[in-house]
Amino acid sequence: MEILADDRTKQLRAFDDTKAGVKGLVDAAVGGVVDIPNIFIRPPDEVAEDLEVSKTGLQVPVIDLHGVGDKGSLRRENIINEIKDASEKWGFFQVVNHGIPTKVLEDILKAVRGFHEQDVEMKKDYYWRDPERMVKFNTNYDLYMSRAANWRDTLIIDMLKNYHLDPQDLPSICREATVNYIDHLMKFVDTLLELLSEALGLEPSYLKRLECEKGKTLAGHYYPACPEPDKTHGLNKHTDASFITLLLQDDIGGLQVLHQNQWANVEPIPSALVVNIGDLLQIISNDKFKSVIHRAFGNVTRARTSVACFFHGVATPPKTYGPIEKLITKERPQMYCEFTVKDYMMKFYSRGLDEKSGLNYVRI
Repeated sequence: MEILADDRTKQLRAFDDTKAGVKGLVDAAVGGVVDIPNIFIRPPDEVAEDLEVSKTGLQVPVIDLHGVGDKGSLRRENIINEIKDASEKWGFFQVVNHGIPTKVLEDILKAVRGFHEQDVEMKKDYYWRDPERMVKFNTNYDLYMSRAANWRDTLIIDMLKNYHLDPQDLPSICREATVNYIDHLMKFVDTLLELLSEALGLEPSYLKRLECEKGKTLAGHYYPACPEPDKTHGLNKHTDASFITLLLQDDIGGLQVLHQNQWANVEPIPSALVVNIGDLLQIISNDKFKSVIHRAFGNVTRARTSVACFFHGVATPPKTYGPIEKLITKERPQMYCEFTVKDYMMKFYSRGLDEKSGLNYVRI
């Protein structure tokens, strides 16, 4: 049902002022039956568009990293070729045997879930929309810009400008698990950047020298059980404004990738990490690697938890990025101009999360 702009703003404000998030709506439901508020219901034209895009049984590639440390080996070469193929054709792949202990992964999922499921009074101190806040919790950064709010709450840990995380800034319920997870993740990212560099035909250290992993944001998403998931997205279709995004998801599922105009499920695999190419890597690869549209739905009976880490590079000027010179050829001329991550991010986040690509901001 369409609602007038003024009424919608009032409803959004009333919801936001509770500082309880979507989880608060679920907890407050009379008799346990949740009525989805109008502010979360997708417009009819968006639903109609989805009907024009088919679903497929295809699965994003799964890449086994066992043996990746054997530099110069045929096994490592095969892994690099698999990553190259997945990054060019899908923009998404899952990795197993990545070296992060299963307990570390289980602990961070449990910690994020614990934060969101604790008493609302314990969370309210973290409920902010101030972009300068390093640690905050809210529902949708674009709550007041989007056509329909997403059925999702997020704990945000922003290390985009300040690269050093003070554990005391984190909620106590997830402090230890978060610090431990980030430590392990950064070690894996070094390996991943090597593999992506080689997949682009560059020296293994190339992307690391560009400091693609330096600024980052960790997002602990919580999608409460949703009685009618077809009516509201857990996460609108969009691309990521990052070099790479690493996602850890629980066993619920709901993530989908648009591949050849078909929605492909990213089925949960125990202890796997999902890797997706972001806009910034598509730009500096001069369109060799693809940043693709993806979305997520909630589940009817169970809450879904995921932890995404977005790697944005150096966000403070005068550092600039642009297509890598070695990847500009006569057959593939320069596709994008140089930019600062700060400017790109400001433009990207000045609009609601949607399928409109941010690549056009810097496309030549």
